[in-house]
Amino acid sequence: MRTVVDAHHHLWDPRVEDYPWLRGPPYPSSVAGDVAPIAKPYLAGDYLADTAAFDIRKTVHVDGGCKNLLAETAWLADRAGESGYPNAIVAGARLHDPAFAEHLEQQLRYPQLRGVRQILNWDPDPLLTFTDRPDYMTDSRWLDGYRQLARHGLSFDLQVYPWQLEAAAKLASQFPDTLVILNHAGMPFHQRGKGLETWQRGMRALAECDNTSTKISGLGMVDWHWTVASIRPLVLETIDIFGADRCMFASNFPVDKLYSSFEVLFRAFEEIVASFSSQEQEKLFSGNAEKYYRI
Repeated sequence: MRTVVDAHHHLWDPRVEDYPWLRGPPYPSSVAGDVAPIAKPYLAGDYLADTAAFDIRKTVHVDGGCKNLLAETAWLADRAGESGYPNAIVAGARLHDPAFAEHLEQQLRYPQLRGVRQILNWDPDPLLTFTDRPDYMTDSRWLDGYRQLARHGLSFDLQVYPWQLEAAAKLASQFPDTLVILNHAGMPFHQRGKGLETWQRGMRALAECDNTSTKISGLGMVDWHWTVASIRPLVLETIDIFGADRCMFASNFPVDKLYSSFEVLFRAFEEIVASFSSQEQEKLFSGNAEKYYRI
């Protein structure tokens, strides 16, 4: 069985906490498509059943859109105590909040905390936008919050669209002591022509910053009917740009369960990198996630 350290997944229980994007029917429209099949409790047992074909050694939980950010971390820490998963937590954050420093101090009470994420995907199209404004990465109050991460040894999980990657590279270079972990390979939303060129240019700009790495995950959100052939160029180019030392495979489950099973997804990753050395494969499937999330 392939050993996997899953660098990006979610657990939730909408019966316990409020997840606005899973509140329905009807459910809010988004790039993920129809979320009705996953708008129900997804616990460690469900995740382990989905991943049974692989040896899941450790996992990283990334915020699942819970309304109460601190309550989500507390709930996850309890779940980790029961099942052993997750091993690391990337908590949701609002870095521009005047009370962010106090909020961060509360999050730091949980030993699994490794970093934070504030989803920054912005587009004029309301169906694509995850956030309320496009300028967080240059906003002085937001940057004051971002500045605190290095002081606590925390990383920042970056989720943006390709047309935001060059601005993200400026952020990463401005704060070289903060590790930036790009989510979902930069979400290559438009995969032909100028759209692909925008993604390539942005990925190269971000990769020039030594304090960055990326997760190859979530590709189903930008290609609901993906195949090995359709994602192969994106996976290989991401690894070519960042290098095998700075890339990690991740599931984005249960969101990407909308598009395939875990086994289909990870067998695709295996097929795409079958020609890589065993050492490179170990880094991509487990070693890099352990290193960057310190687990």
